[in-house]
Formats: sequence, C-alpha cells, structure tokens
Amino acid sequence: MQDYFEIDFLEVHTKKSGDAIGVRYRINGSTHIHVVDGGYAKTGEALVQHINEYYESPSFIDHVVVTHPDQDHAEGLQAVLENFSVGTLWMLLPWNYIDKLLPRFNRFSNPDNLKKRLRDEYPYLDKLEKIADEKGIPIREPLQGTRIGAFTVMAPSRSRYLDLVATSTRTPSSIGASFEGMVASVEDMLLDAEITADTAFGLESFIRAGWGEEKFPYSGTSNENEMSVVQFARICNKNIVLTADSGRDGLNEAADYAPLVDLVLPGGVNRFQVPHHGGRHNVSTEIMDRWFGEQLSAPPSTEGNERFTAIISAARDDEKHPRKVVVRAFAHRGAKVISTDDGNGTKRTSHNAPARDGWSAATLVPYPHEMEE
Repeated sequence: MQDYFEIDFLEVHTKKSGDAIGVRYRINGSTHIHVVDGGYAKTGEALVQHINEYYESPSFIDHVVVTHPDQDHAEGLQAVLENFSVGTLWMLLPWNYIDKLLPRFNRFSNPDNLKKRLRDEYPYLDKLEKIADEKGIPIREPLQGTRIGAFTVMAPSRSRYLDLVATSTRTPSSIGASFEGMVASVEDMLLDAEITADTAFGLESFIRAGWGEEKFPYSGTSNENEMSVVQFARICNKNIVLTADSGRDGLNEAADYAPLVDLVLPGGVNRFQVPHHGGRHNVSTEIMDRWFGEQLSAPPSTEGNERFTAIISAARDDEKHPRKVVVRAFAHRGAKVISTDDGNGTKRTSHNAPARDGWSAATLVPYPHEMEE
C-alpha cells in the first residue's frame, strides 16, 4: 500500500469550542496512529468511537499528545487512555520542573506545597498522569526539537514554557512581577475567553470591510494557550502544522525553528490548523505574513486555486469562534478554509488515504464581508 495520511478534526458539541484530532499515517509500509487532544469528556468518547470505526478498531495507539492543560483539549483524553494501549503519552507537567520554578515564586519555600498548588491548578494534567501511571504508559516531554513519530515539536522551548508557568494567572506571582505584569496577566485571563466590555453584554459590533482589510486586537492570548505544543510533519511530501491554541509568541517561536525542519516560510505549509478555534488574539497580520506571505491582491479566480488548506476546530454553538477577521486573513493569503462548525461534523484532510463510504468534500467557509470592530 502506498504512503498516506489522514487527519480528522472532530467537532466538539458544546457551546465552547475544543480540539480533538486523530491522525493516521503510513510511511514505508508502517502505519501509525497519533492522537492530539481529546476535547471535553463527551468528545473523548466520540474520539474513541471514531478511531474504532475509521482506523480499523486498533488496540494500540502510538502517540497521544496533550498540547496544553485547558479542559477543552485535555479532559477527553482520559477516555483514550482508558480504552487503548498507548505507546507514549506526551505532555508537559509543570510540577516536574519544581527545581527550576521554586526560586521564581516568593510565596513558596517548600517544593511539595508548590507541587500541590500546580496540580490543583492543572487538574486535567494531574488526572491524565494518574491514569498513565496506573496503566504503565510512559510520559515524555513534548518540547521544541522532540520527535513524536513523524512529527517534530516546533514550540514551546523549555525556557519559554517555564516562563509561561511562572507568570501565569493560575500560579502564584513570581519574584519581581511588576504591576504592569499583573495587569497584563489579568488581560490574558479576559482575552482567553475573548470577553470585552462590549461582548460581555452582547454588544459586539462589526464593520463592513473590503478585500484585504484586517484589524486584529493589540493584545495576545493567555499563558496557557501560549504553552501549546506546535507540531510539524512532512508526510507524502506535504507539510503539516498543528498549532492547538498557540498564540503569537508561540507561532513566532515555531517560525524561528522552521529552518531546522527544512520548512520554508513564508508559504511552505500545505495543511495548517488555525490556532484557538479561529481566535483573533492568536494571530496578527504580521504573523500571517511571516507564515504565508503577503496578501493576494484579489481572491483566487476559481475554487481549487487555493494555495493551502486551513482547518478550524470550532463548535457550531460557539458564537465567538471562528472570528471573521481570522477567516478573512487566511483567505487573503490563498487558503481553502474549512471548519467543524458548519453542522456537518468531523472534517478530514488527507492524501492517498483509504476512501470512506458516505464522505464527501468539505464545504468551504464563505469569505466574510465584515469583521469585528
């Protein structure tokens, strides 16, 4: 059988979006299964069912990756660990870095107390670690440069990850934290939910905008989102990037690393996961230009002339995602944009993969002629 890959983005059926991704690929006669995040608890059950139905009821999964500690990514992986034998669980556990973190916190002198605090703040990671320990599943760090099967981690680096833990709103204030830093942390907490004074009261407004116009917020996303594991693979000569909820800093760090995996930017990506369900605090015009090049002067003349595929994991009942400006920005750079929130369920992007009865090409997300003000 020829080499192939298939990447399935499951819809998360809640009022908030999440990520649950199944990947199966065949290289040089060897087939592997690679799971990235599992959404919420019910999503995890759906992911298990999907793997059994479309990946030939495997008993073994090679790699399971927890991209970051948020519930909408980590909780559902409990079902995956409980229903399959797993080769390696990849996740970053902040309490494993106590020797590096303890000097940065002025409220703790006892390492055990800081460990407890971190476990309390990241309960989904704590639960996954306990399941892995019970089942004898090895846990490894998905830090920059690590190989996970066909994938390579582009971000985060160890140093940036530790900085994010130390300055997160979920953890005690670190030594030397300034008032400005605390204000920024509060802003992070608000921006993670993308709440502003207007949107909190349902007063968000939109403006009509012509082709090429983009208006992104000044501020970025939360520390937890910035912890996201960004993965790259080249399979069947196609360049694939999975970003989870990575923010602008993470995407810049990943872009800095791109030459080390022979990924040519801008424009070398064939499949790209739009970060954070299409959130507007995760990308910017500068980030888009760095990854995909400057805007096209006009839309592609016909469907099929798009340069690359951009996939959004968003829930149909999530009124905040994807953001119109984000869809516009990807379209401006020639992307074929598809999303799980269109009411038609799981989206698959693939090459040479086995056919599936009843599956058809995804409907493209229409170009928004307005964006958030």
